[in-house]
Parts: sequence; structure tokens; C-alpha cells
Amino acid sequence: MPDPVQLPLHHGLTEVEAARKLAEHGSNTTAAPEPPSALFRVREQLRDPMILLLLGAAVLTATLRDLADFAVILVVIVLNTTVGVVQELRAEHALTALNRLAALHATVLRSARATVIPAAEVVPGDLVLLEAGDIVPADLELNGAVRLQTDESALTGESLPVEKDSGDEVFAGTVVTRGRGSGVVSRTGPDSALGRIASLISTQRPRPTPLQLRLRSLSRILSVVALLLSGFVALAGLLRGLPAADMIVTAVSLTVAAVPESLPAVVTLALAIGAHRMARRSAVVRRLPAVETLGSVTVVAADKTGTLTEGVMLAERLWTEQGEFIASGNGYEPDGGLVPIGDAAPPERLLRDIVLCNDADLRPPGPDQPVWLPLGDPTEAALLTLAHRGAIDPEPVRAAYPRIAELPFDSIRKRMTTFHWMPGGDSTLVVGKGAPEVLLDPSVTSYGDVATAGANAAELAADGYRVLAVADRILPPGARRTEDGLQLVGLVALTDPVRHNAGEVTTAFGRAGVDLLLITGDAPGTARAVAERVGLHADGVITGADIDQGVDPAGGRVYARIRPEQKLDIVRAWHHAGHVVAMTGDGVNDAPALRRADIGVAMGKGGTEAARQAADLVLTDDDLGTVVAAIEEGRRIYANVRTFLRYALSGGLAEILVMLIAPMLGLAAPLLPAQILWINMLTHGLPGVAIGAEPADPRAMRRDPRSPDEQVLGAGLWQRIAWTGTLIAAVTIAAALWTHSTGGPWQTMAYVVLGLAQLGVAIALRRPRPSGERRRLRFLDAAVAGALVAQVGPLFVPPLRELLSLHALSASELAIAAAFAVVPGLTVAARRVWTARKEQP
Repeated sequence: MPDPVQLPLHHGLTEVEAARKLAEHGSNTTAAPEPPSALFRVREQLRDPMILLLLGAAVLTATLRDLADFAVILVVIVLNTTVGVVQELRAEHALTALNRLAALHATVLRSARATVIPAAEVVPGDLVLLEAGDIVPADLELNGAVRLQTDESALTGESLPVEKDSGDEVFAGTVVTRGRGSGVVSRTGPDSALGRIASLISTQRPRPTPLQLRLRSLSRILSVVALLLSGFVALAGLLRGLPAADMIVTAVSLTVAAVPESLPAVVTLALAIGAHRMARRSAVVRRLPAVETLGSVTVVAADKTGTLTEGVMLAERLWTEQGEFIASGNGYEPDGGLVPIGDAAPPERLLRDIVLCNDADLRPPGPDQPVWLPLGDPTEAALLTLAHRGAIDPEPVRAAYPRIAELPFDSIRKRMTTFHWMPGGDSTLVVGKGAPEVLLDPSVTSYGDVATAGANAAELAADGYRVLAVADRILPPGARRTEDGLQLVGLVALTDPVRHNAGEVTTAFGRAGVDLLLITGDAPGTARAVAERVGLHADGVITGADIDQGVDPAGGRVYARIRPEQKLDIVRAWHHAGHVVAMTGDGVNDAPALRRADIGVAMGKGGTEAARQAADLVLTDDDLGTVVAAIEEGRRIYANVRTFLRYALSGGLAEILVMLIAPMLGLAAPLLPAQILWINMLTHGLPGVAIGAEPADPRAMRRDPRSPDEQVLGAGLWQRIAWTGTLIAAVTIAAALWTHSTGGPWQTMAYVVLGLAQLGVAIALRRPRPSGERRRLRFLDAAVAGALVAQVGPLFVPPLRELLSLHALSASELAIAAAFAVVPGLTVAARRVWTARKEQP
């Protein structure tokens, strides 16, 4: 038993004092990396291998006084660099906004009132209240502690939790793993232990995501292939007697055009903007790789409470040996009453005990919130609400029975015990509450009709209630404090209503090929009842005891009486079965499972800070339906990256094929370097970025998840790139041959058809509109329209026409060019329609 513990009285700082100290000491934040300067950003863009090739070509053309090609190369370099810097800034701004949403919070005492504030606003002298799951916001000196333990591994590397007592120091960034306490802030921001470490690593830049690394590797391979093919084109030109300088510039231009050098910027922007879009849908991404992983999730393991259910606990039914009661009222509002079933005696003793064995409080409505809210554990707040409805005011009861010691609830014991002085005497009142199978054990509760209580608890659990048993005992003066030999007082049945959209969420996961698992610490009957209400059908319920006995956790979909550490076993089992797992959690003990899962999902409202910081994704609305939206966003981003690759690589392949094959058919130099670079600038510029911002395919959530081992160009993508690029090259060469046979400007015809055909493919790759969506102009439509004008415009602007060595085309020739150019786009669109019809059930 612990020694008598009472947290000291302290009113905390006033708001005026806190504001003065915040101005004096500054924000409680660690050193952030200095943002790169504009010059550094430009220099980084210019270090790209493709841009370096262009710079070399610019030097060569300037040396040869080839001012036309030199001017075009400079325009391409400036445009690519500008687009790259702008995209990098947009991505950083999006991620900065996400970091603000994911910021830590702390509970402090201000003017004798507990207040939740951003951790950045904590100041020296603040009194911080700590409980299990909190992340310590600043260095504190404890002035009260009850079985307090902290995990200091983030600072010291020590894996075992450290016991803390009054007078000890706890450090910023450590996690409260057990108990509760309070402490006065001694150091904040860069002066704290965490701040001193952060200052040593403030210059580190974010690591690239796995997708970015795979695409960088792909870009290097493509660069080598493009260099070899371009070198072959140059060699073929030299063998035909063309000038060496011209062929070198042509080879460089072709290499740059063939490789989508904007790919890294497009992917970074797509991931960052995708994460920002998720935040608008109440899903805050804490780690960028989570965005791409979401698209391949195959299993979502969900906590029952607060995700599939509302997370608003209601104490609805009471049972004592003297009778039963039904509670009335809404939410946590104290108004309501207790309606007896038959001639039941008032349950005053039961209501007194649930007030005393309770650490929660109720926050009344105020300017910032219109309803009563729980302050502390929602279950305990529901018990306080129940006491109010039974005409018991908690404050006088707590004053009459001062708490002198406690054993807090934890997931192992499944019970909580408190010790109180009896009014006007030296006797001690012992009050316990907990799971019926623990508290109703004869070794714990020795007196009362335990058998009847157990039968009633089982019946209530089968009806979907969460049941707590309550027992107490009076110890004579000087007696040893004990949790055993208690007298049964009664049962309280609580319910957490199933969310109105829970059935739709279950259906949506099933339609998307994602298995939904329900995990709860409640009894098997409660788990089974909730599963049936949400439409989750399972052959049976796997319990924590089953897992302890060696039952394969991957053999079920509904789990009951699961301890937080057993969630780790469930994640491992599904991983071993080859699945990509997303796990939801809210407690400090959930953190290992959240880290082990491919996607850790924490609750933003009801979860602990430890869970939020361990997670990849934080749900600000605690609604599992938000995970459906996040998975859809992940699939959208990955699909758009693959679409961009198809568009950009098929265009690059077409340009190489034109330069390789056309000379064999009598077209000596089908495209000049300036023309190649102009086409590349227009097709890979805004249209490429716009493809990355395309909306989700309405069919995305009716398909099974992609395999996490799937290559970026896998699942038939490289074959589609090959035939699309070949088709574009074929129509370009055909148009040039036809124009050459009629004595027309065949090189200009090749230039126009090659550019327009690629833009036509971009339009054909647009995402289909969902049924019922009104027609509106998309970014891709505007980008393609602008590129089309810039592609054809030089034919009508003499200075540009001379710069690109083009000739004017007649209206009939333009019409013929358009007729050739639409063939690849129409073919791609027709094949997509045919494929979509095949997918329909």
C-alpha cells in the first residue's frame, strides 16, 4: 500500500502573470531549423543532373554563337528552376501548417482553474498537472506525485520507466507512463533538457520518403538510358555528316526532354498538398511517408471506444442488492434523474463510492464550449454525472471523505482503489471499482451476493454495456490498508453509443478491400454486441486470455478484454500474414503498437499526448470514417504519381523514337534542340504539376489495395508507357512524312503534332467525374489550354517563329496536324473506358 499522499494546494499563475513571463522568457519551443535562403534553394535546383546538362549545353551554344538555342535553353532553365522553388515553398508551407495542428498541449493551473493550453505557451512558474499518457511540456520540479513513473528513454536511452516523487525533477519530452502528479515549471524552450538536445540537431533536414527514394533511383536509371539513346542519336547524326556541335546540343536537349526532371518536385508537392488536404478532412499527418503508405493499407485495427462509438460515456443502469435504477439525461449534463425499477431503495452508498473512487471532474458550459465536457477520463466523468442525477453533489462528499491514498487504475489490475478518512473519526473507508471479473472475485469481494451480481454483470455485458463493479470496506483505526475483504455495493452499466456512420464506415472498408478489426478492453459480450450493431460479422471473439494461451491473433476480427500490450501481438500477427496494418489507439500503453503498425492512428480529442506523438496520423474528430477518407487520399496521390509517370515518360519515349526512326525514313533532322526543349518545357511544366493535383478516381475505393511490394512502374504501367509513347511517335512521324511528300514544312508539322499529341494524352488521363458532380474547370484543363496556346503560338509570332526555326502553317495544315495529334489521346481514352467497363461487377 502507498503512504498517504495529498497533492498540495496551489492556485497557479494568473493570466496576467503568465502573459508577462511569456514576453520575458519567450515561447516554449525548441530551436527550429533556419529556412533555406532563396539563393540556397536556387543553387539546389541548379544542382539537378538534368539542369547541369542544360547549363553545359547553354555554354556550348553561347560559345558557338547559336543565340536561338541559347535563348531557349536559358528560358527552360529559368522556368524549371522557378517552378521547382515555388513547389518547394508550397510544400514547406503545407507541412508547417500541419505541424501547427499537431502541436503539443499541456494542462496547467491558471487562477486556480485547470486549463488546457498549447505547450508553447507554458512559462516558468506555471503549475503543470500530469497524468498517464501526458508528454511533459517543460522541465518541472514535482510538488506532488502519486505512483508517478516517467519514460526518459528519449533523453537518456534508459528503457525502464523511472519512479518519481515530490521534489524530483522531470524533463521536457519525457512521457508519463503511470500515476499522476503536478510540478512547477523550472525551464522552458531552449533552456530545457529537450531544448539543449534539439539545438544540436536543428540543422538536420527532413529525410525523403520511401516513394521519393524509389523515384530518385528510377530517375537515375532513366537518365542513364536516355543518355545512351541520345548518344546513339548523336552518333547516327555524325555518321550522316551533321556538325558535331549541333549533334551534341541535340543529344543534351533530347536527354533533358526524355527524363521527367520535374518528377521529384511533383511528388514532394503531391505528398505535402495531400497531407494538407487530409488535415482539412480532420486527419493530421505527422510523418510524410504515411501519406503514401495509406494507399496500401489492408487491415485497420480499431479501438471500439471513441472511434466506432461516440466516445461519450453514459451511465444508464445501476444494480444493487436492494434494487435497480435507470438513469435519464443527456451527455455529461448533470440534469436528469434516477428512475427505480419496482420498490428499489435509493442507491446513496453506491453514488457516494463512485464519487470518491474517481479522479475526473466536469467542465460547465462557457464562452468557448456550449455543453458540459469531461475533465479527465470520460468513464469517470460519466460516473460523476450519474451522481448528480441521483441528487449527490460530488464536492461536499469529497470534502467529507478526504482521500489519503490511492492505487490508480491500470490495464493490468483492471481496478482502482482509494482510501479516505471517515467523517469525525480515525477509521478509513476503502473504495474499489473495476472490471466485474476482477472485483467480484471472492478473494477481493468477500461479502454480499457476489454470484447474483456476476450473473447480472454478464447479462448487461451481453446487451452491449460496459459494466463496473463497486465495493467498499471500513477499516478500524490503525488497521493495515488492504484492497481485500470488501463488501459488494453494486454495479454500474455504461454505454458508449455507436456512431451514426459506423455501419457506413464498415461497408466502405469492405468495399475497398480493407479488413476492419474491432478491439476493446470490454467484455466479450459487449464486443460482440457492438460488432453486430456496426455490421462487422465474425465467427467468434478472441480474448486476451486466448492470445496468452497461444491462439493466433490473425484468426479473428473481434477482440475483447485486450490489454494494450496485446495490441502489439495483434499487429505482429497480421504483419506476419502479409498485411499492411493501420492501428488506432489513445492511451500511453498503445504507443508501442502505434509505432509498430505501418500506420499508427491516434485520437486527437480523447487520446493522450503520448499516443498522438507516437502516431503517423491524428484524427481531430476521433471518427474512424476519417481513416476511410485518408486511405482514399493516399490512393489518389499514388495513382496521380503513376499517371504523371505515364504521361511524362511516354512523351520522352516518343521524342527519342522520333529522333531515332525519322532519319531512317528520310527525315534528316526531325526536330531541332530548341524545338525539343520548348516542347519539354510546355508538356512537363504546368500540365505535369496539374496531374499531381487531380481529384481521386471515384472507383479508387472500390478496388483492392495495391501491394506494398509493387514497383512504381509495375502493374502494367511500363507496358502502357511503351505503347502510348510508340503511338505518339508513330503519328508524329506519319504527319511529318505526309507533309514532306507534299513539299510542306514537315519539321514544323512534327513539332506541332508531337506537342499536341502529348497534351491530348494529358486530357485523356484526366480523372473521371463522380456522378452528380457539376462540371467545372479543373487545374489540368487550364494548364493544358495554356500549354496548347504556347505550343501553337510561335507559329503566329514572328520573333518566336524565328527563335524556334519554325514555318507558318495554313489553316488546312493545322487541321491535319490536329487530326493526327488527337489519335493517341482518343486511343488512351477509349482504352480507359473499355477497362472501366471490364471492372464493373
